[in-house]
Amino acid sequence: MRRSWGAGQPSDRGCCGQRCCSPSAPPPPAAPGCEWLGIAAAGGPEKAGCASPPLSRRQQELCKQKPELVPAIREGARLGLQECRSQFRHERWDCRPPPAGRRGPTATAFGHQLSSGTKETAFISAVTSAGLVHSVTRSCSAGNVTECSCDTNLRHGGSASEGWHWGGCSDDIHYGMSFSRKFLDMPIKNVTGRSGLVAMNLHNNEAGRQAVAKLMSVDCRCHGVSGSCAVKTCWKTMSSFEKVGRFLKDKYENSIQISDRLKKKLRRKEKSQRKIPIGKEDLLYVNKSPNYCVEDQKLGIPGTQGRECNRTSEGSDGCNLLCCGRGYNTHVVRHVERCECKFVWCCYVRCRRCETMTDVHTCK
Repeated sequence: MRRSWGAGQPSDRGCCGQRCCSPSAPPPPAAPGCEWLGIAAAGGPEKAGCASPPLSRRQQELCKQKPELVPAIREGARLGLQECRSQFRHERWDCRPPPAGRRGPTATAFGHQLSSGTKETAFISAVTSAGLVHSVTRSCSAGNVTECSCDTNLRHGGSASEGWHWGGCSDDIHYGMSFSRKFLDMPIKNVTGRSGLVAMNLHNNEAGRQAVAKLMSVDCRCHGVSGSCAVKTCWKTMSSFEKVGRFLKDKYENSIQISDRLKKKLRRKEKSQRKIPIGKEDLLYVNKSPNYCVEDQKLGIPGTQGRECNRTSEGSDGCNLLCCGRGYNTHVVRHVERCECKFVWCCYVRCRRCETMTDVHTCK
């Protein structure tokens, strides 16, 4: 059973205007230092060795020096990719892989967005950098790395008057941030002729790290007779990565366009706003986003055709916005499942067979 609704023309919402990417233009090469993201798809270089792709030469050297961190590096890539898809699952660009047959070694994860210099590039850089900090720090706290463990700076002290002291195992965020800078920033800094895009990527990498640090929280455990909580032992811990992802998505929604002409420091593109300082946690982009409504295989853009949408929503997941004005198809899906199960003595379970009919809407 199929019905069609809301015929119309595709919207150019989200297009770059005069800078829209031409279908005949070749895709740009992957950004330097982004090769490591392929680890999430390749399953990591544990078996193949550190000399094999998808690591850059500098990253291969770090891998050989610290082989115990390879699982954490892979987990960082997986965290970033997973959170990207979670935060954008209702958007026109949903962080899906490009169409099969059009993927390069790093395009398996994010496609053209790795090097386009758009808001999406900014989010990818930030969330994957944050993912690496998060996973490496977790690995340190778990005792999986020889040269780091808990944060030793917080093992003593506290406030006797307030009845608490530092104890437990505080996450060593400093080591995680330091390793992330070496692993992600060094390959970019070594690029000949630094451009606005390189400076943008470096800034967004750091913004992701700062997000993890900013969202650190303090957990405490009570001690005392009959749970009186006379004394508390407290430690610092990282927030869930989902919370970090939400923080970065908010920064993405308020990201700042900068000039692609690199001066002594990063500058806003709008001359009237250049006196407003750029914060460490802000996400920056150079180019406006392309049109994500229609599939573009060369740019690795899957388009929104066939995406499931919400007919009653006014948000980004609504059929009006997600389908870009093309309309949507509605088909009825029948679900059959066991229900109203009861235990019968002795000894089996008797259930009814229930059917439900659900309308599913997909973009034309």
